[in-house]
Amino acid sequence: MPSPFSPETGELPIIELVRPMPGFPGHRRFVLVRLDDAGLLYTFTSADAPELRFLVVPPLPFFPNYAPEVDSETLELLGVDDPDRLLVLLVVTVGRSAREATANLMAPILVDQVNRRAVQAVLTGSGLPVRAPLGC
Repeated sequence: MPSPFSPETGELPIIELVRPMPGFPGHRRFVLVRLDDAGLLYTFTSADAPELRFLVVPPLPFFPNYAPEVDSETLELLGVDDPDRLLVLLVVTVGRSAREATANLMAPILVDQVNRRAVQAVLTGSGLPVRAPLGC
């Protein structure tokens, strides 16, 4: 996954949530900050309140068979006609140790890599877990 960092300006591009994440109604502008060289760990950080950040991971290294079904309403909300444009990120909850870390497969963050609009999509009825062990 390429870094969203722009070496020309030294700034991270703003990702605009089209709908705030549940529990955080006042936060819509975020940046994606890479935490490691391998591109496995990122923070989804509020551009307006940097102390608000979510640990996120791309699903492929941890859940290679994860293929969320994105409904047409969500695609329309993002202004996307090609789901391949979407960057999928999973919100991670860290327990007392890395071994206890879990990922929310039911509510991925979907980012349009072209227009930088995003949403946390809740995949109701999918049967996907909210706390899937990362297996670190």
